[in-house]
Amino acid sequence: MYKYLDNYSQLDGVKKMTLKELYDFSEEIRHYLIEKVSKNGGHLASNLGVVELTLSLLNIFDVEEDKIVWDVGHQSYVYKLLTGRKECFDTLRKFGGLSGFPKRCESKYDYFETGHSSTSISAALGLARARDILNEKSNVIAVIGDGALTGGMALEALNDIGYNKTNMIIVLNDNQMSISENVGGISNVLNGLRVDPNYNRIKEDITSTLNKIYFGKEIANSLGKIKDGIRNLLVPGQFFEELGIKYFGPIDGHDIKQLSKVLGQAKKIKGPVLIHALTLKGKGYDHAEENPSTFHGIGPFNLESGKIKEIKKETYSKVFGKTMVDLGKNHENLVAITAAMPDGTGLKEFSQVYKDRFFDVGIAEQHATTLAAGMASGGLKPVFAVYSTFLQRAYDQIIHDICLQKLPVILAIDRAGIVGEDGETHQGLFDLSYLTHIPNLTIMTPRCTKDLQFMLEWAIEQNEPIAIRYPRGGDNYINDIPLCLNINKGKWQTVCKGEKVVIIALGDMVNKAYALRDKLKNVGIDPTIVNALFVKPLDTVMLDYFIENDYKIITIEDNYTIGGFGAYVLNYTNNKNKNIKVLNLGYKDEFVTHGEVEILYKLNKLDENGIFKSIVSFV
Repeated sequence: MYKYLDNYSQLDGVKKMTLKELYDFSEEIRHYLIEKVSKNGGHLASNLGVVELTLSLLNIFDVEEDKIVWDVGHQSYVYKLLTGRKECFDTLRKFGGLSGFPKRCESKYDYFETGHSSTSISAALGLARARDILNEKSNVIAVIGDGALTGGMALEALNDIGYNKTNMIIVLNDNQMSISENVGGISNVLNGLRVDPNYNRIKEDITSTLNKIYFGKEIANSLGKIKDGIRNLLVPGQFFEELGIKYFGPIDGHDIKQLSKVLGQAKKIKGPVLIHALTLKGKGYDHAEENPSTFHGIGPFNLESGKIKEIKKETYSKVFGKTMVDLGKNHENLVAITAAMPDGTGLKEFSQVYKDRFFDVGIAEQHATTLAAGMASGGLKPVFAVYSTFLQRAYDQIIHDICLQKLPVILAIDRAGIVGEDGETHQGLFDLSYLTHIPNLTIMTPRCTKDLQFMLEWAIEQNEPIAIRYPRGGDNYINDIPLCLNINKGKWQTVCKGEKVVIIALGDMVNKAYALRDKLKNVGIDPTIVNALFVKPLDTVMLDYFIENDYKIITIEDNYTIGGFGAYVLNYTNNKNKNIKVLNLGYKDEFVTHGEVEILYKLNKLDENGIFKSIVSFV
């Protein structure tokens, strides 16, 4: 079916192709990616944009020795295809199959695992310095997107590289998009470079002409200041060269001939080099070109129409966004902050309705957190909407800048708990463990999307730091369980009363516990089920009742058991009465791989059957 891809087996196959064959190959790869991702879902637009770039890298470098580090990593599908993983590509992002990100255990050609943004330059610099200390000979290349370049870690790495002049190559894949449209000063610098690509061409023409005439080299050497003046006029800021990094570009990231030529030149230069390649996100598939944000990470879709096949429920993110818009009407001091995720977090409508009260800071979670703290200290009510896995980056800022000062910032923690196919780097399973021990922080978790609305309405009226964590997607709403219409700080909700056994659950785990009630009764266990809508503070009045009446206590959470909600309850219970039996259900001390959510629940015994067996065994 595929002339080149079906016969591609050797890594040096790209090097043997003619230029025409490489372009034909690139079109085959695009068709293959669209076909596979339409069935399994995945990150499509970013990978369609790096086809020629990947082919050019493999055309110039030998990945048996040369090391390529892909930033974020979701743009590495083409690289996976060309490094021996085509035969298992149907398993992409499925349990037991290929990861959607680089994995060292998956292939020796994945030299570093990258799932979070802005890490590639630091990692590649470490590889380059290891090479130098061990007296090895290899090229090290970091591929980073323009959105990732706004991250503080990337800028710290650039500062280090420019000062120490380490030999390595940075390929800036500039598609003018991260997940949503890029913002900020760095983006403006790159915009200037994109529209004014004359500097390198003029410099090369001047140098070439002078070197051909008598005294030309001496004149060229004496024109350094003039060239600097030309550079500063024609290329705004010359950001990279001022840092000490040789800059090439901008060049067409879909021109294999030009890309290969510049990459070949970069190999010969001592010191750090940055190649600025302009690419089109979603290239080759009209639907992805027109809607790159939608096709950044997408579920299975109709290949012809581009429409997502799955009919989605009303999601937590959408309810959060709608509630924020409603709250904005009566709370003029309410502001919303996102770190390059207005669409994913549900804040798109808020950004349109309240333009002056919406702030997208780019990929900069640490800055976003302290920005929120500053806004709160100035009299505003900031809500920072962020994925659980990305909030990990701002741990110090939560402690030092928000909680220590008791500032009324609301952390809206999306994608908390298991997220599925994106795997280890994106599972939101740490937030309770890194938040529960922080003083002055109130933590809440809704059982359903309606409760999320009520919690936000309650939180906006408080004058303290509050974190509300909620899962990806929609919920399994159960009508029999009453909604949290009247919220009192630190008070839990009794869903149903039983005898001598209590199940204290968080979020959707409340629904799972309630669904097991009749099954448990059939084996002689009649549990009280509690919706712990407050993770912190604990409802000590209710807990004391269970302790004093010798209940067996079971906690269930979508978080690691180490340092999580269950550990918090266990610590309190042991301090009261060490004879009370407590069972903590959650994730054990190992990273949770990628795969369908229900498979991962079953694997970790957090599906209904697994929970049932654990409770029966314990009781």
